[in-house]
Amino acid sequence: MTDFEYGPVEIYLIGFAGERPGADVVDAIRDLVRTETVNLLDLLFVSRSDSGDLTVLEIEEVADDYGVSDLDVAEMGLAGDEDVEDLAESLPPGSSAAILVVEHAWAREFAQALDRAGGLVLGSERIPAPVVNELVTATRA
Repeated sequence: MTDFEYGPVEIYLIGFAGERPGADVVDAIRDLVRTETVNLLDLLFVSRSDSGDLTVLEIEEVADDYGVSDLDVAEMGLAGDEDVEDLAESLPPGSSAAILVVEHAWAREFAQALDRAGGLVLGSERIPAPVVNELVTATRA
C-alpha cells in the first residue's frame, strides 16, 4: 500500500493591488491554512517594474514586512525558477503577485485510494470561479 506524503499540488499566481498583498489577501491564505483546506507548500512574491524587470522575493525575506511570518510553509523552494518564470510571464509591468504552491488536503487520501485501486486521474481542468458564476447566472436567467 502506498502512503503519499502529499497529494496533488497546484500553483497559483495571485495578483493584488500595490507592492505587497493587503490584509484581506493574507487573511484569505491564513484561513485556508488554518482550516486545513490546503497545505501551504511554498509562497513567493513577484513584482514586475514599469520597465519590465522581474523581482522575486522568498517568504523569509519579507515575512515580517508582509504580515505572513505566522504562516507555516512546508516545502520552501518547491516552486522552481522555471515555474516562477512561466507564471510571472503573464504579470504586466507595474504589478505584483504572490505565487502559492498548495496541496488540497482532501486530495491526498483520494490519490492514495486511486493508487491502491490501480486507478489514476487521467485529466483535470480548473474552471475559474468568475466563469462558473457567470455561466450559472446565465443558465438561471
